[in-house]
Amino acid sequence: MQIELKEKPKKGAVIIEGFPGFGLVSTIATEYLIDHLDAKLIGKFSSEKIPAMIAIHKGQIVEPLGVFYDERNNILIVRAIANVNGLEWEITEAMTKLAEEIKAKEIISIEGISSDQKLPEPEAFFYTKNEERIKKFTNMKMREIDEGIIIGVTAALLTKMPETTFLFAEASSELPDSRAAAKVIEVLDNYLKLKVDFKPLVKKAEDFESKIREILTKTKDVGIQKEKKESYFG
Repeated sequence: MQIELKEKPKKGAVIIEGFPGFGLVSTIATEYLIDHLDAKLIGKFSSEKIPAMIAIHKGQIVEPLGVFYDERNNILIVRAIANVNGLEWEITEAMTKLAEEIKAKEIISIEGISSDQKLPEPEAFFYTKNEERIKKFTNMKMREIDEGIIIGVTAALLTKMPETTFLFAEASSELPDSRAAAKVIEVLDNYLKLKVDFKPLVKKAEDFESKIREILTKTKDVGIQKEKKESYFG
């Protein structure tokens, strides 16, 4: 697993990653950030183990594991819409090398967590071993997560790179949850001072929810077609 970059970001960049998880919170949030920050595609994850399928949305190829860069804020965004089951450790290793190469200031991992109750507004939690960041989040009136089961790339990062900053937002179901994604964006805006206009935020998140749902549906259909083709020739 390698990360191929057409352009090198400035040293000290903040890396924000979001791999498909509960409520697709991370996928919707990273998609919103890419659009809001006008981040450009500068690279991708490359491996023969990544499923050989691609999505096309409105005439444009959607990179399944893309790396985007916002030069103005020096932020690198890793956006994933592909199934990465079984590749979590390799992805984490590739991200570790990238962080070392660009001397990343911080890695921020976004994840959705299940909520047993439907709240008027989802709550966001944090987890980090960095005392300075703990103080910053505490001043933002956020609570540190104290219970939960973490899986996927987030769990691999937590194991291999405990210095990573983790943001969790409550999602009411496994269905795409734009409200939870909007909560993450609100936290990131406050934490990184991105100057996000929150008035159209939820509506924007809903738009991205539709886009992500459409892309993932197409990707799933391709997978089904691939299985049928293999069954036919088998």
